[in-house]
Amino acid sequence: MLHNYIVTALRNLWRGKVFSLINIFGLSIGIASCMLIFLYAKDEINFDRFHKDNIYRITASLTNSKGEVNKVGNTGLMPGPRFTEQIPEIESFVRVQAAYCVVKKGVDVFEEDALWADENFFEMFNFPLLYGDVMTPLKDPHSIVISEDIANKYFGKTDVVGQTIQLNPDKTFDSFIVSAVAKNSPQNSSIKINMILPIQFQLNKEPDDTWMNFFLNTFVTIKSGSNIVAVAAKANLIFEKEAADQLKIMKEKYDFDEKAEFGFQPLTAMHLSKDYPSSNGLVNASNPIYSYILSGIALFILLIACINFVNLTVARSLKRAKEIGIRKVVGGQRKQLIFQFLGESSILAFFSFLFAIVLVVVILPFFNSISDKALSFSYLLDLKLAGAYFLLFVLTSLLAGFYPALVLSRFNPVETLYGKMRFSGKSHLARGLIVLQFTLAVFLIITTITVFSQFNYLVNYDLGYDKSSVLRIITGHMNKTKMETLKSELKRESAIGAITARQGGGYITIAHINGETNQEFGYNRIDEENFPLFKIPIVQGRNFSKDYPTDSTNSLIVNESFVKAARWKNPIGEVIDFFYKNKKYHVVGVVKDFHTGPLTEKITPQVFSVDPELPYQVLFLKINSNGKTAALNHAQKVVKTMFPAIPYHYTFLDEDLISQYKNEVKWKQIISFAALLTLFLSCIGLFGITALSAEKRSKEVSIRRVLGASVALIVSKLSFDFLKLVCIAGFISMPLAWWAMNTWLENYPYRIHLGLSTFVFALLAVLMVASFTIIFQAIKAAIANPIKSLRTE
Repeated sequence: MLHNYIVTALRNLWRGKVFSLINIFGLSIGIASCMLIFLYAKDEINFDRFHKDNIYRITASLTNSKGEVNKVGNTGLMPGPRFTEQIPEIESFVRVQAAYCVVKKGVDVFEEDALWADENFFEMFNFPLLYGDVMTPLKDPHSIVISEDIANKYFGKTDVVGQTIQLNPDKTFDSFIVSAVAKNSPQNSSIKINMILPIQFQLNKEPDDTWMNFFLNTFVTIKSGSNIVAVAAKANLIFEKEAADQLKIMKEKYDFDEKAEFGFQPLTAMHLSKDYPSSNGLVNASNPIYSYILSGIALFILLIACINFVNLTVARSLKRAKEIGIRKVVGGQRKQLIFQFLGESSILAFFSFLFAIVLVVVILPFFNSISDKALSFSYLLDLKLAGAYFLLFVLTSLLAGFYPALVLSRFNPVETLYGKMRFSGKSHLARGLIVLQFTLAVFLIITTITVFSQFNYLVNYDLGYDKSSVLRIITGHMNKTKMETLKSELKRESAIGAITARQGGGYITIAHINGETNQEFGYNRIDEENFPLFKIPIVQGRNFSKDYPTDSTNSLIVNESFVKAARWKNPIGEVIDFFYKNKKYHVVGVVKDFHTGPLTEKITPQVFSVDPELPYQVLFLKINSNGKTAALNHAQKVVKTMFPAIPYHYTFLDEDLISQYKNEVKWKQIISFAALLTLFLSCIGLFGITALSAEKRSKEVSIRRVLGASVALIVSKLSFDFLKLVCIAGFISMPLAWWAMNTWLENYPYRIHLGLSTFVFALLAVLMVASFTIIFQAIKAAIANPIKSLRTE
């Protein structure tokens, strides 16, 4: 019996090769999509789970006088040792901080990401060492642990314990001895071992006992079974007691009035944390929303593939009516027929599953590139994942085959054998499934158009300054004299126009305005040529000028947002009091608002100075596009000559700005790919349905032709019912897409406004593609020879 079912199933698949291929191809795409999302979700969930279970990161919630809460995943140097000493449940601590190092090899210099860490780092974390003693690799302040990649890069081999490497972690080169070589970190790790330096090296030079600094990650191991809430309460009592004097001084001197509350976050919760994301030396921070969106897209695609299967199987059922009737006449029971048709769907699903594995292997590199992952085929061999795939196979077989099995097994044998049974082309379920398919397709097309429009809006938005042909070069620290010398050398190349220097990235600080009112703002040192180079207009007052020697000691320029925040009507001459430095400055100009960050952030109050106490670290060069190569070569030569210990780096400002939107680029690719897949699957399903519909109505079409109906009339008759369903789908999806996209756009302070044209264009695009699909089959049926169809009548 089983052999008969298998042979029958294979024969039916072979007879309807086109429709079998549509089913197999569609299902395989849906299954492959789900398999990729399983891989992604597994990687997200398993982040940092190869370490011990009892590792926690100390977090802090900072509440200001206005009741605003700022949550940070960092601490200063004090919480780790002080909590460990006084709280019995805490067994040990490790502090981890990001470090930037320049490595010197011969006359060449290279930059490397590194970490400062306590000496028991490898006791707490499960990072295996290839060479060296796991107990003592960071005991000596001049020791260093490097990864096998770094070992190969600088020494050409991995067994390099005892070798010396030249670094400048604190602006001067020093020798460090390689005490251990670590295996390359797993790709699903928030801590990446590149180079690890003893934090004691830093503490020997700059001891710090401040409680209210938040610049590194502090990890602790807590005894199993401990009450984490109770541990946090003890920690906060210690903080309140030991930090009381510091907080009092900060309140008196800096008018600082923030309350801190410490907590403990499981290590495995860091990667997907929205409140306390990975930072300051930790990498690969993610957001659970990504997994939800990708899972939803994969389920959409699988659902559409299953809808295709159901529609095509039910639509083809009339051809098998006599087979079903004969089976029932000779004693076949309904449950046997259900089992047979479920078996056929399982065979189709099995072939689809095999093809899906091939698709996953082929698509995986592309998927890795758009999801910022490093997933490999070996992940597919995981037992838990294999179980999930088997469950997916069973569910797909049931989902795709259960309803057709019920419909086909219910046929009346007498009607089928006498040819009286007719399968209605107006099945409410089949029509409903087509509507659902295209609802999803139109929804994703609208989403794609919106994401594309928002991305184009961000990259083409007028930022308030001229960013074209501006070269950005990172230098070492420069005072004004060295900066002027560097400018003079650079201007020897005619292709280099205006040049300006600026402090690295500025910082956030506060000052008193209007007497005793605190104002928070971004603070940056620039030079006199900054605003002219970027063509940023001064709307009130004047620019900094060498004609005013006192500008460096008592003058500031503010932006329009600062003026609004300060509620000044006439800002020129207003005083900004840096009370904690006992310095007062006067506003000499107001610059038009411009964006110093990405458009995902609002413009904030900004203050600019030419304060000689702050170093210059960044150069901006206006480049003549006709002499780009000459300018680049000359700039490299001059900067490397003046800063031989600094790796030479340059970027073009407009490219930097686009890189700020890499998240938007990623989702633009993902949503576009999903929309095209969804539309493609919907259309191949529609192709199959219309082909069967045209075949079933061949005699009707032939009679109409004989009676004089034109091809155009017949095509419109055959197409109208299906195009009507696509229109209904469009009108259902529009309000859903409008709500979803408006919700998404709320994350952007500067955003497009959804207009009717987006929805109309999406519907017309889907209608056009669907029309080509339907009309192709309709024309084929309309121009067929009517004699062939009517011969048997």
